[in-house]
Amino acid sequence: MSKVIKERKDVDQSLTWDLSAFYSKEEEYNADVEMCKKLTSEIEEGYKGKLYTAENINECLDKLKKLNEVANKAGSYSSLSVSVDYGNRENQERSMKFSNIVSDLFSRLSFIDSELIQADEAVIEEAISNSKENANYLKDIKRDKKHALHPEAERVLAALSSTLGAPYTIYGKTKLTDMNFKSFTVDGEEHPLSFGLFEGEWEFENNTKLRRAAFEAFSSKLREYQNTVAAAYQTQVQKEKTMATLRGFDSVIDSLLFPQKVDRELYNRQIDLIMEKLAPHMRKYAKLLQKIHKIDEMTFMDLKLAVDPDYEPNITVEESKKYIEEALGVLGEDYLEMIKRAYDERWIDFVQNKGKSTGAFCASPYAVHPFILISWTEKMREVFVLAHELGHAGHFHLCGQTQNIFDTRPSLYFIEAPSTMNEMLMANHLMKVNDEPRFKRWVLSSMIGRTYYHNFVTHLLEAAYQREVYNIIDNGGSVQASTLNELKRSVLEKFWGDDVKITEGAELTWMRQPHYYMGLYPYTYSAGLTVATEVSKRIIKEGQPAVDDWREVLKAGGTKTPVELSKMAGVDITTDKPLLDTIEHIGNIIDEIVRLTEEIEG
Repeated sequence: MSKVIKERKDVDQSLTWDLSAFYSKEEEYNADVEMCKKLTSEIEEGYKGKLYTAENINECLDKLKKLNEVANKAGSYSSLSVSVDYGNRENQERSMKFSNIVSDLFSRLSFIDSELIQADEAVIEEAISNSKENANYLKDIKRDKKHALHPEAERVLAALSSTLGAPYTIYGKTKLTDMNFKSFTVDGEEHPLSFGLFEGEWEFENNTKLRRAAFEAFSSKLREYQNTVAAAYQTQVQKEKTMATLRGFDSVIDSLLFPQKVDRELYNRQIDLIMEKLAPHMRKYAKLLQKIHKIDEMTFMDLKLAVDPDYEPNITVEESKKYIEEALGVLGEDYLEMIKRAYDERWIDFVQNKGKSTGAFCASPYAVHPFILISWTEKMREVFVLAHELGHAGHFHLCGQTQNIFDTRPSLYFIEAPSTMNEMLMANHLMKVNDEPRFKRWVLSSMIGRTYYHNFVTHLLEAAYQREVYNIIDNGGSVQASTLNELKRSVLEKFWGDDVKITEGAELTWMRQPHYYMGLYPYTYSAGLTVATEVSKRIIKEGQPAVDDWREVLKAGGTKTPVELSKMAGVDITTDKPLLDTIEHIGNIIDEIVRLTEEIEG
């Protein structure tokens, strides 16, 4: 695709997603908003002050499930409309209006959890035994009991939910609307720049002069907004600290791990072992890139280079179908059918346009089907990105057919396992279809340079940095742009050592990710990929039985804890072994890339 960034109205509509799957006209959306209000009134009038019998409890929760389905559908529609064009005023207004409406409605319904927390234990147990669909919701209520606030306080917090989400909104608007990147000039030629262009293309540019000039221009624009973004982030973490204290947690970290249903041991292990054990392998990989590209000094600006950039084929959206279907078809005929529908029914937004959210994501509204956002650069690496997002889609598509809306979403700790599993399946497939050394090296280096780098380096270094931020906040401190820059630089220098120069601008990478507004999310990428790596090795070794186990995991949704889900897949994450095995696996891949490079060059 061209590096000229178009307005949304000017892009090829066939490469955009089709949100009419939600509503064919605005009146239908408005009707669902009114339905949300109606259901809320029915629940409030019918059950407020009456949740003292098992029958009333289950009747109320059944109505709440219906409300959640309708609200999830309408909310997904309004937010997805914004994500492809943050400059569209009409979509922004719709989304903000819906957010305010939902805040009010769920504030009125905060009595449900408050009354359930205060209900007689025997009544709750009776309600659990009488309704399998509501059982997990009620078990979580019992678990939340010691951290619940006074009912009126819970009502106020629910009413403020839209306001409390403001830091993320401010960050998104600053990044995608206010940051107006100018073109940059190299050897008298102008080149366009945007968030999407930099992260999708310029970071991977083979020409060192162009790549570094793009990085410097990109960093210069980020620096102009560092104090604004730091203020939004400070507000976010201080809000999280306040909430943690109100709910009786000693630490922000403990409060954010609580809903994930994992403990500090799993969290710290993921960060500490990777920082210590993976760093030597990745430094070896960086030195290989330096040698291949004949770079005098390896810098942070050069880490996204490909081992063999001249070999990576260009690929169109249409051409990607064959690879995706062949690699992921192993997960079953119904899974393959979902993939075909995703292409044919326009579940995927491929185009690049001004104001579009950066990166890639998958939204999985319960009442419709998944939607995937990606900015296709016509490089083969995008096949891995799309496989990743289809992993999320397949996960929620399967559990959405099996579980009710209360039970579809697993712990955040496990959320990236199905997505990274698909990247492993893609690599395994490609290794089977072509045994030529250069092709094998490209596949293996794609795994290291994209899959593992993205999840075990980029996001893991975010996690290490994020932990330091929360330690400061827990100790009563605050964070400004200068503090955040110092923390980020320190983490990068610790990981890369003397093998990679952390150039000016690298410290600003904390401004690039929205994950810091989503709780303890960054570390979960490596956690999910650890599980995926171990399960993918099982699939290669055992075949269908391992696939069958994995499909059951996908269907289980949020009915199991991360430890239970992992054990279903044959992985024990309560020990160091899976993570150490995965790090060893990464090291072996890097060694094989080095060997293949020597063979090819020899």
